[in-house]
Order: sequence, then structure tokens, then C-alpha cells
Amino acid sequence: MEHLHNGYTLEFSPDAFPLSTDSIALAHFVKLPKKANVLDLGSGCGTLGLYLCALDESCTVCGLELTESAHQMALHNASVNNISHRLNSVCGDIRNIPEIFPSGSFSCCVSNPPYFSSGPQSQKTPLARREDCCSLSELFAAASWALQYGGDFFIVHRPERLSELCTCGAQHKLEAKKLLLLRHKADGPVSLILMQFRKGGKPGLIWQEESLATADGEKTDYYRYLYHI
Repeated sequence: MEHLHNGYTLEFSPDAFPLSTDSIALAHFVKLPKKANVLDLGSGCGTLGLYLCALDESCTVCGLELTESAHQMALHNASVNNISHRLNSVCGDIRNIPEIFPSGSFSCCVSNPPYFSSGPQSQKTPLARREDCCSLSELFAAASWALQYGGDFFIVHRPERLSELCTCGAQHKLEAKKLLLLRHKADGPVSLILMQFRKGGKPGLIWQEESLATADGEKTDYYRYLYHI
């Protein structure tokens, strides 16, 4: 069991991917409008939804998850945290989203998606990190369908996929608006990128850089912000 912000707790199903920096960083990168109606694409056990509900008491979150065991654990997590009225989970395939939600149902979408392309070399990677069931193009198509005009899509991914992320966004009328480059150490390579896309947004990208530790290994203010130290 993981203990989150404001007393929330998070449990995982045995086959679920554990809590990691990418989910924590994404939850804090997201900027929600007041009383946001959020869709978490590939929501797993409800990690992002729990974080967002803990950070913003006005939002509601619905997760869309393919795996039945993770979906059931998300419902359990909502129940034990007494937020079933704010956090829900639907078991379904992102590729079939038009059959699940009406177009424009959400003011915001979030996703911590699979990072690695499917193929023979990727089979040793856990399914939660492979694109076998959801390519980047399919993910962006789902976000574009679900979002209201002017709504935002927030995503965390690997830096080597940056060009592909921007291309997929443009193909589905999602304009890149903000980019955060995250390093584990200030003098190290970029390990994660966090991006904000806006449906129908005008061109104009702002970016920032953060690190979790200084070159000497000391925890940064950004690390303390993420972990509420």
C-alpha cells in the first residue's frame, strides 16, 4: 500500500505496474480548471485519479482501463478512500472510445501510457509499458474524441518519443502548449518529458526544465514539491 497526499491510500493488483516518479510528476504537472471532469486513459489501479482527487477537491475523474483486475482495484481504491462519487473506472478498450463515451464529454484528459513500441524485442517488457493494445496515434485519437474544444490533454513519456508525440498531437487537432524536461540529476540526461496539448489550441509552446537531484545528489526543491516534503 502507498500513502499519498492528504491521507489517501493506493493499493495495487498483483499484476499492476507499481507507483513511480512518472505518475507523481504527471499528477503535479496537470493544471485543472475548476470542477474539472477528467478522463484518465489507461488508468490502471486509479493512481492518477487518486492523486488528482487528493490535489484538487473539486475535480471528478473517470478511468478507462483494459485490464479487468486493474479496473476492479481502481473501484476498490475509490471505495476505501470514500471518493466513489468522484473517482470511477470503466473497463474498456481505448480504441473503442466512441462506443463508450459521447464526443466532447471531458474537460481534461490525462495518460501515463505504454512507453515502448510493440514488437518481438519488447515482449520481455511488462504489458503496461508496451503499445500492443494502444499505439500513440490511437491514444491521441481517443483524447481528441473525449475532449471538449479547448480542453487539455496531459501526458508523460520518454524523451526519444518527443517528435512522435508532437506529430500525433497535430494529426488529431491537439496543439502542443507546454513541455517539461525532467532529469533525475541536474547534470544527467533527460529521463522523462511531460506535455500539455490543447484541443483546437493555437501554436505556441513554452518549456521548462527540472531535476530531482542536484549534480551533488542533493534533493531539489522540485523533488520536495512532488513529494510534499
